[in-house]
Amino acid sequence: KASVPGLVHDQSSSGSTLFIEPMALVDLNNEIKELLLKEKEEIDRILMEISLKVYDNMTVLELDNKNAAYLDFIMAKGKLAYSMEGTIPEVNNNGKIYLKGARHPLLDKKTAVPIDVKLGETYNAVVITGPNTGGKTVTLKTVGLLVIMASSGLAIPCKDGSEVSIFENVFADIGDEQSIEQSLSTFSSHMTNIVNILEKVNSKSLVLVDELGAGTDPIEGAALAMSILKTLYEKGAKIIATTHYSEIKVFAMKEEGFENASVEFDVETLRPTYRLLTGIPGKSNAFEISRRLGLSDEIINNAANMVSKDAAKFEDVIQNLQNKTVLVEKELEEAQKTKREAAELKKELSNKKYKLDTERDNIIRKAQEEARRTVKMAKKEADSIIKELNQMKFKASEEISIKDAEDKRKQLKEKLDSMEVKDVDTLEIKEGMERVENVKVGEEVFVSTLSQKATVLTEPDSKGEVLVQVGMMKVNVPLSKLLKQKNEKKKPKKSIAAKIMQQKAAEISSSIDVRGQTIDEALYNIDKYLDDASLAGIENVTIIHGKGTGALREGIQSNLKHNHYIKSIRMGDIGEGGSGVTIAQLKR
Repeated sequence: KASVPGLVHDQSSSGSTLFIEPMALVDLNNEIKELLLKEKEEIDRILMEISLKVYDNMTVLELDNKNAAYLDFIMAKGKLAYSMEGTIPEVNNNGKIYLKGARHPLLDKKTAVPIDVKLGETYNAVVITGPNTGGKTVTLKTVGLLVIMASSGLAIPCKDGSEVSIFENVFADIGDEQSIEQSLSTFSSHMTNIVNILEKVNSKSLVLVDELGAGTDPIEGAALAMSILKTLYEKGAKIIATTHYSEIKVFAMKEEGFENASVEFDVETLRPTYRLLTGIPGKSNAFEISRRLGLSDEIINNAANMVSKDAAKFEDVIQNLQNKTVLVEKELEEAQKTKREAAELKKELSNKKYKLDTERDNIIRKAQEEARRTVKMAKKEADSIIKELNQMKFKASEEISIKDAEDKRKQLKEKLDSMEVKDVDTLEIKEGMERVENVKVGEEVFVSTLSQKATVLTEPDSKGEVLVQVGMMKVNVPLSKLLKQKNEKKKPKKSIAAKIMQQKAAEISSSIDVRGQTIDEALYNIDKYLDDASLAGIENVTIIHGKGTGALREGIQSNLKHNHYIKSIRMGDIGEGGSGVTIAQLKR
């Protein structure tokens, strides 16, 4: 102690050891203590400052907290729906439930067997029967959980198109609630729950009851179960109950508003398939299950002999119905598979047909474009030739330019359109001319209304009009307006037009084929053809347009009705081509 100056803090029990703080460290420890106190003060100051800022923004922070919680809730719902492959069902308030491919949300989605459940449409109560470990209780829990999940706004593990009703209450009596502490047996615990349910149930309630009437005498338990089910039904509740009692199966078959259902059992493998079959009561299969678990055949056979013949026969009928239902469902599944394959094949063929049609349309379009280009080139070449012929004609006769000829043609046309037809009696007969009583094709005449020479292209029609060519223009003129030279005994010299008519008569065909052309192209070609046919003196022509949609035929016939060459048109006879051709009679 004397050798180490400092503060004594403690000593050992024997007094031989002292715990001394050297003086050199006292100041340092005091400084550390002061710094710790200052640190605490600074922390308190910072916390106070932050708290004041939080207080000033308390409303905004509370709102942000609520929004963050809401967003977290939505994300959690989405993650849950994604993890269990859930869908959003249609929701109603009329008690209707239709679950397609429903799975228990806690079971592995890869191994769980989906079930279809209907309730509240044609029946309000379902009694499910079948063997133990077959899935009856899981069915009850699945329906209850999915209804509550849908009511809470959650997606449910079902297929699209499922429908769920919103209930005010969902009552469930599932499992063994026996209690030694409360002196309750299995039957007593169930009855306690049933009593509470009956006191609160109404038409907006869903009731799920497992093994109703179990745990007591079978006869009394079955009678009590039927009475409870009827009371719940009369109160308007929607009910799903499971049982093993044959009496309740018969009750559900006879009672209106009730429907039997069963969990499927494979008698070959002696294992449940966990599928729910609606409309067929189930068989408990106690003997088969006991045999699979190792019970001797002697005991099972003795037990079978103790069952009444009527009960055994009823169970056999149920088994036969179940087997037939399974067979029908398999056949239906195969038919649906075949239907799906046919639909896929049809889709594939439709796609191929679409591609072929597209390729065909592309080929036709390219061919039409090529044809249009060819027609344009031919037209251009023809126009060039006509211009050269006109140049030769006018240079030889009137010695005027093409432009002057075009201007003259326009003037003549305007004059013809604006001129009023004079009366026959006022026709001015020029010197050296006489009225025309009859004309021949190719004859040269004088058109008094135009004061121009013309060449006759057709004989007079029923109206007494004649088609003549004045220069480059073709017009219909009454026979009474035509004059000719007197005493013209010599054979009229054939003009260029007459020579062209003779050439056309030798070359022109009595039919024209416009199939595959557009309406504009067809009308252009038909107009040119009718010019040539009229010059050639053909009386009837056949226009081949094909059947198709009828659009080309209607367009052509509509145009022909207003064509000055056409006297009448008709559809072709069977031997002529039917509706694929139009026969036109030309004016003479």
